[in-house]
Amino acid sequence: MRIILGFIVTGFIAFASGGCKSEKKAVSFCDTACLRDTLKFVNENHPLKPYVYISPKDCVADTLIWSYNGMGANRKMDLPDMIGDVVRLNKHYVRCVIVDTSYAWLLFNDCSNGRGYYLKIPFAKSKNISRSARAINNLDPKFSVAEGLVAYTDQGNIFVEEMATGKKAMMTLGEQLQFDFNAIHNTLDSVNISPSRIWVKVKLNEGWKELEKSISMK
Repeated sequence: MRIILGFIVTGFIAFASGGCKSEKKAVSFCDTACLRDTLKFVNENHPLKPYVYISPKDCVADTLIWSYNGMGANRKMDLPDMIGDVVRLNKHYVRCVIVDTSYAWLLFNDCSNGRGYYLKIPFAKSKNISRSARAINNLDPKFSVAEGLVAYTDQGNIFVEEMATGKKAMMTLGEQLQFDFNAIHNTLDSVNISPSRIWVKVKLNEGWKELEKSISMK
């Protein structure tokens, strides 16, 4: 299977809630301007033109709609219900990667606090949606994640998945930490992730450490 189309908006279980609250105020890298227009991602190069739309209501992301020509109907879900929270999106910090008419990856960050999310959305109703509120997205300028990869953490490990193939790799942090995912840089300062390497700067119990591991996607 191959990725047909990847978009960055210019003009997404293992759903996990946050850990303990941080004493520091979260600072986001994107502003929370009112989202007024529907965000549209369409693969115009595919004959069935699969698409994903995010429609707003009262300035926040409200409804997720996805389908393709010939599917027969739109699939539609309430986005806050899907992720367990209301998110404020900036159109420049949302990415959608459509893999054939099999599924779409939707990655975004909440601009009220910078928290990262991903949704893996199948077009077939027989398959489940995968989601996480612990995503490490390269939309965050301190997180370098190679294109075609999705990354996330369970607070004790860093996981990486290849969008097109489902191949995975991981690196342990050596400790089970307590992240505040609404202020993630208080614990996870920065990352650099490629198909062959994971590097992180993370605050362990003994202080800030740089960890690195060579990986192989399997």
